[in-house]
Amino acid sequence: MKLRPSLALLLAFTLTGAYAQSAADLGAGTTGRKASSLPLTATPTQAQAAQLSARFLTRFHYESQPLDDAMSAKIYKAYFDALDGEKVFFTQTDMAKFVPLKTQFDDAIWNQNLSGPFSVFNLYIQRAVDRMSYARELLKKGFDFSGNESYTFDRKKSDWPKDQAELDTLWRQRTMNDWLRLKLAGKPDDEIRKTLDKRYASYIERVRQLDGEDAFQSFMNAYAESTDPHTDYLGPRAAENFDISMKLSLEGIGAVLQARDEYTQIREVVPAGPAAKSGKVHVGDRIVAIGQGTDGAMVDVIGWRLDDVVNRIRGKKDTTVRLEIVPADAGLDGKHEVISLVRQKVSIEEQAAKKKILDIKDGNVSRKIGVIELPTFYSDFGARREGDKNFKSATRDVAKLLGELKAAGVEGVVMDLRNNGGGSLTEANELTGLFIDKGPVVQVRDARGAVDVQGDDDPGMAWSGPMAVLVNRGSASASEIFAAAIQDYGRGLIVGQPTFGKGTVQNLVDLDRFSNRANKEKPELGELKMTIAEFFRINGGSTQLKGVTPDIAFPKNGDEKDFGESTYDNALPWTQIAPAPEYKPVADLKAYLGQLQGKHEERVAKLPAWKLMLDELAQYRKMRDKTSISLNLAQRQAERKDQDAIQADFRARHKAIDGSASLADDDKDNLDDGLNPNERSLKSELKQEKEAKKATDPQLDETAHILFDALGLIKGDAKLAAEVLPYGGRFSTNTTAAAAPEKLSSPVTH
Repeated sequence: MKLRPSLALLLAFTLTGAYAQSAADLGAGTTGRKASSLPLTATPTQAQAAQLSARFLTRFHYESQPLDDAMSAKIYKAYFDALDGEKVFFTQTDMAKFVPLKTQFDDAIWNQNLSGPFSVFNLYIQRAVDRMSYARELLKKGFDFSGNESYTFDRKKSDWPKDQAELDTLWRQRTMNDWLRLKLAGKPDDEIRKTLDKRYASYIERVRQLDGEDAFQSFMNAYAESTDPHTDYLGPRAAENFDISMKLSLEGIGAVLQARDEYTQIREVVPAGPAAKSGKVHVGDRIVAIGQGTDGAMVDVIGWRLDDVVNRIRGKKDTTVRLEIVPADAGLDGKHEVISLVRQKVSIEEQAAKKKILDIKDGNVSRKIGVIELPTFYSDFGARREGDKNFKSATRDVAKLLGELKAAGVEGVVMDLRNNGGGSLTEANELTGLFIDKGPVVQVRDARGAVDVQGDDDPGMAWSGPMAVLVNRGSASASEIFAAAIQDYGRGLIVGQPTFGKGTVQNLVDLDRFSNRANKEKPELGELKMTIAEFFRINGGSTQLKGVTPDIAFPKNGDEKDFGESTYDNALPWTQIAPAPEYKPVADLKAYLGQLQGKHEERVAKLPAWKLMLDELAQYRKMRDKTSISLNLAQRQAERKDQDAIQADFRARHKAIDGSASLADDDKDNLDDGLNPNERSLKSELKQEKEAKKATDPQLDETAHILFDALGLIKGDAKLAAEVLPYGGRFSTNTTAAAAPEKLSSPVTH
């Protein structure tokens, strides 16, 4: 599962810091540079990777399609959507010149001649620099905000500007809006001009640092994603990052890095990593130079791309890297320090499974409900294949946490899979095995139509007591396999929002293995994450398009219009197959869903936190549905006053409920300070993140209360308990995790 911002938006976010951070070297690059040489051209290696990818996609994809003129037209659309989806760089005149490429991208790939797609990318860079330079010139004159103009900021459904004059008008309005946001936040004109000029200059610098790998990655993803929404091309950088995200470890110094102005800044120091153990690396420190080994030359990295800085810091375990830093508390003119660190294997625990216990009370009754938050279905495929008994695994971690929760005396367990976009198919299968005695978990149908039933063959459960699974629209793929199996068995309650609706399986293809570069130590061709199969529920249904429908539904936030499998034009259709052999539900939860629903509705009607959540959702939907905004100062001031009052009310209600605030808790009621994230202080950003973590989670709390209610109904009715609890109401004490054999080679369901 993924969101796809256009490259233009991605660049904008990189400048703001929303994407510009890397966990202890979670990006990768090749060489540092201030700017790439234009025009960019494809390398023979990239041309070979494109052709080799086409051979796989046209022969081995689950629904293979020929790479012909029809596919070329799809690639053409996807490529321009990626580069200029908001239609703010190219004009209709530009697009008219590109029309012949609609039927030439297939030939470009087969003939290993990528000059066409690279020419588009080169013009994109030129247009982006031109537009930002134009915006900088506008700043010198200032603006008149007394007119009746409006700025349409959501241009996905708009046409490309007709000509240069229309493009200039669009950018004048865009720049006016940037200025007006800062003006409404109380900034004086001189400060506004300085802030925006710095912002636009920084954007230009980022655009000029785009290189041939960026161009190739963008074009190849346009091809891959034209076959289906979840097939991707991963260049060497992206492939390395994907591998790290799956195994939750890397070899580096243990720090989260962020691009800020021209510097790479330490955003977080990972506990127990080399940086933390040294005691010399701190949040806010700026890295200005890097040296390899104990005596390698120090290379100045000011102004470098983040992934290039990361590439210099990351390296093999037990090797040395030296960082020249400006300490956070010394200021930019402070004394530099050189710190020597020995790289080690670093675990990324932020994405690992975590547990907590909620004490739920109702009257005189109190029960402990355990919660396990699982952000992704991770697995270290390489370590597992090599026989490492301690390989990183979501199932192994969850089994351990379940044992700890059981020892703590919890009576029910909530699996929190909100925004868990998937991961390893094997992990989804084995994790389900922790909660069922044995039996099928998922059915996988390949391109030939053959169905493989995968499941848990080992008897015993890590947890056999009452459970609930909390999901939302961001719960996809492996999360849907798990939730669907729990629901089909009647093993637990599914609570929350309908899930994403992804029902396909992808496998990784290392392209270097199929070329004359197979023996090279450094990957060059990248990887394909290619759809090879479709998965089905054990009852024969599918999560494709429909997702998993909760037993008890929470309010939707409205994102389903723009987010989810059903929003993709080329998503596979929903279908179904026969139920899995030997599949038998272990319980029937329908017997008490009505009572639980009634108790839920009665309770949330009285909950201030739930009412606040509904009001915030309503406000979010209202603001999200807007596509344009006035550029009249008086009108914007009136709107700002209304929005500030709404947000001030929300903050006051948050504070009354849990002592936190959804926004910065200070004397200002500013809804929007006009700044991008990396234009604020790092201290301010970290403070807001800390406040957000302290805020009440009404959906999780209510899910725990629903499970509390279920426990009460079961304990109060022996007959009901026998009907609805799995295995005749038996609570197993077996804490051994089932381990089904791996049946696909490193399959992933992202």
